[in-house]
Formats: sequence, structure tokens, C-alpha cells
Amino acid sequence: MPEQAKIHNTITSELWPEFMLHDPVSNRNWGKLFDIFSEFQFSLESNGEIIGIANCIPYFWDKPFEELPERGWDWVFEKGVTDNLQGTKPNILNGLQIAVNRDYQGRGVSSMILREMISIAQSYGYKYVTVPVRPSLKSKYPLISIDNYIKWKREDGLPYDPWLRVHIRIGGRIIKPCHEAMYISGTIEDWEEWTDLKFYETDEYIIPGALEPVRIDVNKNIMVKKMYF
Repeated sequence: MPEQAKIHNTITSELWPEFMLHDPVSNRNWGKLFDIFSEFQFSLESNGEIIGIANCIPYFWDKPFEELPERGWDWVFEKGVTDNLQGTKPNILNGLQIAVNRDYQGRGVSSMILREMISIAQSYGYKYVTVPVRPSLKSKYPLISIDNYIKWKREDGLPYDPWLRVHIRIGGRIIKPCHEAMYISGTIEDWEEWTDLKFYETDEYIIPGALEPVRIDVNKNIMVKKMYF
């Protein structure tokens, strides 16, 4: 495994909720980011320490952005890989992830990474950068729909969510929520291990780190989490 991949994997596993590490699309294709798309993966360093990382994949899209599929993250990850295999020339760079070392969060590092992402896209002649954004404070409001949450504004007119604000300030715009951006399936036992919770009966549960309640059916012994970005 390339050293860059090891660094990115370590930071990702430290910052993501455990259940998000079991998205099958990501797990099938993550290594390809470093084998095929290595020029679009980068790290930000300060005084010899990695303070942030970005993972990107280019893809082709020639329709209105409002028509992007509901599968968000999963779709664009697969689209970038498929386009490459088929020899389709990409025209957009997608930022799959921006992750900042916990010790450096809140210091503008994510904005620096976003600007570098835009610079890389421009160097390849891509006109747009898309990012499936996971609002950083949404997990504190799991009962609020994502459609309503992204409309919350502060007095200055900027989004309530700080991660959305970062993108708006850098010139981005919110296109739409993707309600099935990740599709994570597992048995009740799997999810109990991933969340450190017990699910004794069929109902909706608040999962730490999840952006909305999760429906558990103990009779079917399966839990499927569709996550939006």
C-alpha cells in the first residue's frame, strides 16, 4: 500500500463514525483512488505534520446539476471509476472527502484544502468542482429533515451549519440533498458492534454520528442505513 494511502486511511478511520467505514462502494473502490487517481489525492502539511487530506475523483457530467442522482457519494465514486475504465474524458472534479486533523480544526484548514482542490481542477481544465457535503452539525439534529436543515440561516444570511458555510464562502452553492448518498447494510450484530449499542426491539433509534434516525427490524435481523449528503 502506498504511504500516502496509509496516511489517508489512518486519518479517515479516526474521523469517520465506525459504520461509515463499511460502505461497500467505498470499500470496493478506495484503493483505486491511489492506484489510478493518485494525482487527485493530496495532503496538507505543517511543520512535518499532516494537518489535512483530500480525496477526489474526476468524472463526466453534462446535464444540469439538479439532475444528479440521489445516490450522491456512492454514485459519483462508481461513475468516476467507470468513466476511467471506459475511457470517458472527465470534465468535473468531485471532492469525495476533506478531512482535517482534530488538532487543527476550526483554523481555516478546510478552506485551504478546498482552494487547492479548485486549483487542481483548473489545472486539468475542469470547469466545476462538486462535493457531496456531509453537514458537520446535522448529527446533533437527527429529527430534522435534511431538506429543512440546509435552509437554516444565521442572522448574516449564511447557513447555520459551519461546513456548509465554508463552501458558500469559497463560492459554492447548495444544489440539493442526495437522500441515498451511502447505502450501508449489516446484521443487527454488525450494527451493535459498529455503534456500541444494543437493539432489542423493532423501532427507530438515534445512532451517534448518524444524521437521521435509523429503523431497526429485529425480526428480519438486518439494518440498512441510507445516508444523505
